[in-house]
Amino acid sequence: MRAPHRRRPLRRVRTSPPEGVALKELAERVSYVGSAEHKSYPSFAGQPRLRADASKYDPKLADPARITEWLRETVAQGNVGAPWEGDFPRYAWHRVNDVVYEARLVNRELGQYKGYPLGPEEWPETFGEDGGR
Repeated sequence: MRAPHRRRPLRRVRTSPPEGVALKELAERVSYVGSAEHKSYPSFAGQPRLRADASKYDPKLADPARITEWLRETVAQGNVGAPWEGDFPRYAWHRVNDVVYEARLVNRELGQYKGYPLGPEEWPETFGEDGGR
């Protein structure tokens, strides 16, 4: 869901890593920590603080270890987007059936990410009909 104050949509484009970055090694360092801003229920991310402009997270996805594995798979596959902040890409995308999730870097020192679902009109081009699976 796009923030209402944003004047132009985010440019979601898959990018190559900087020279010398091995994605498979980098993938082992990333983790999912979540965000209470996308939760309407108490979770491992803390007490709910759902923002009015934030997409609501699916409570069935309550296992941070499982989501960390998805994040690591998607980073290793190169489904990442610029800019790079420290050693890590700001964005990564993972598709589960008919939903594409965007992970956004929240801690550039530790490689920690939060995540949220995207609407089909927000998907990166590589996640069209059959992409990104």
